[in-house]
Amino acid sequence: MGINEAILRFLEYSELDRNLSIRTVRMYGYYLEFFKGWLLKTQGLKDFEVEKIDDNIIRNFRLYLSHQYKNPFKGDLKRQTQNYFLVALRSFFRYLVKQKFNVISPEMIELGKLRDRNIKFLQPEDLERMFRIVAVDDLMGIRDRTILEVLFSTGLRVSELVALNREQVNIDSGEFGVIGKGGKARVVFLSKHAKDWLSRYLQKRKDPYRPLFIRYSGPKPGEGLSDEKFRLSARSVERMVDKYRKQAGILFRIGPHVLRHSYATDLLTHGADLRSVQEMLGHKNIATTQIYTHITNLRLKEVHEKYHSGNK
Repeated sequence: MGINEAILRFLEYSELDRNLSIRTVRMYGYYLEFFKGWLLKTQGLKDFEVEKIDDNIIRNFRLYLSHQYKNPFKGDLKRQTQNYFLVALRSFFRYLVKQKFNVISPEMIELGKLRDRNIKFLQPEDLERMFRIVAVDDLMGIRDRTILEVLFSTGLRVSELVALNREQVNIDSGEFGVIGKGGKARVVFLSKHAKDWLSRYLQKRKDPYRPLFIRYSGPKPGEGLSDEKFRLSARSVERMVDKYRKQAGILFRIGPHVLRHSYATDLLTHGADLRSVQEMLGHKNIATTQIYTHITNLRLKEVHEKYHSGNK
């Protein structure tokens, strides 16, 4: 089978049989189309049999990602980003093996070893400063402050935040369900501050639109737009966070995900156990949650100081 048809079949399988989210299917499509474009260009062909893709081709592709390709906006690809391409290829070939094609074994495609991640998070005083810098004298300002409070209170990913509708969120109980990565459901909780700001924001809203957070710029209602056209985008939230970061004098660049890291750090600092934080973040594996070693290492130091005989 040619790679053009194989990719199409795999994406259909991912959506219909595996029931992956549209976003995940799109990302698979992007990574595989990128690989296909590179492959066909290097081979000088319009199509290529998937059974002829061997470990040498995969190795050359990895070398291309590592040494030659530069993203037009971000430059060299980080090792983790390179691995995303390889994960997509592994899933692709796993599907082809399942369909009885004689292709390279997915296990032959090894992921590059990652260095330990340095997690960016905000100290309590930075969070307080950034929240207070938001001017809340109009509806857009109240919305922005509410978004910051909800992100820090719940640890939501930005994609999860912007997908919320009004009827999903129970302000009275202070908890609601979300569907995260891989279709994994979890419950998130609103702090008292987040509940107060969310109530204030929704009381000020006079529109009929379903999205919990809507935009206040761009095309106007009279132009026949649907609810979804008014939904605030993830990119808008990213720009908003960066704007208030600058105004608050926070020198390093942050995005909405830093508020998720700050949420996890806050919980662990105040005594939450790693398993509970794993559940609240929606991590499939505890190993993912263990990136917060800056907190667990601090705990180890406290244990050492308390119990080691040399400190007596």
